[in-house]
Amino acid sequence: MRLTTKGRFAVTAMIDVAMRQHEGPVTLAGISDRQRISQSYLEQLFGKLRRRRLVSSTRGPGGGYQLNRPMDKTTVSDIIFAVDEALDATQCGGKENCHDDQRCMTHDLWASLNARMFDYLNSVTLADLVQQQKQKGRGPTVAVLHDSRLLLRAAKLSATERAQR
Repeated sequence: MRLTTKGRFAVTAMIDVAMRQHEGPVTLAGISDRQRISQSYLEQLFGKLRRRRLVSSTRGPGGGYQLNRPMDKTTVSDIIFAVDEALDATQCGGKENCHDDQRCMTHDLWASLNARMFDYLNSVTLADLVQQQKQKGRGPTVAVLHDSRLLLRAAKLSATERAQR
């Protein structure tokens, strides 16, 4: 069981949009630059996020993506499931046929872990994650969930921006 880059990047990108929502629509090119996520990968993710009505899009100059509902009404589980990410610790995908078409001895253990993971991810909202970034002093520069190397990049960007002012 593991959360793939699809779920991680979707959450990271949604934090990026949420942190910039007061500036108007957020472009995928901007998210791609800030978060170091391929723009074509973001296009796939945002297509799914849009179909699940977590974001809306505006076309043309000044266009981009915006949150479609309040941050405190969007949970991490909403985002992860919107991009078709399955979080399942069972070997059988919940079908109870992992041991010669029978339930394995540890099925209940892994099924219980699945329930706890869902409960946790369902309890964390996008607003919580944005607030966490603000408390860490990371204004809307870089929301880091997927790669610790971005911390260094965010620090360098902030120093460069301060020097240019």
